[in-house]
Amino acid sequence: MNKEKQMKLEASGWKIGSVDEFLELSQEETEFIELKLSLSQNLKERRQSLRLTQKDFARMIHSSQSRVAKMEAGDPAVSIDLLVKSLLALKTSKKKVAGMLPH
Repeated sequence: MNKEKQMKLEASGWKIGSVDEFLELSQEETEFIELKLSLSQNLKERRQSLRLTQKDFARMIHSSQSRVAKMEAGDPAVSIDLLVKSLLALKTSKKKVAGMLPH
């Protein structure tokens, strides 16, 4: 957001802040969400780089296309365990998975 727009909003009584502040997330909660989203995005990129459809990948891991879509979207119902196992199923090295962790 540009500075002029921010100043106008604040002058009108609006408070400008981050998503973390708005949702009142702790540092740990924010880092957990960032970790999950990083794994989800990397899973999608890896699947696409292997030219697999969500349906093909779902068959590979004995799941459903809709579950793969949720995994790639970072759905809260998807565990980090499942994301990591799925990356490993795509022959992603442990070292590469570790490199996906946000710094």
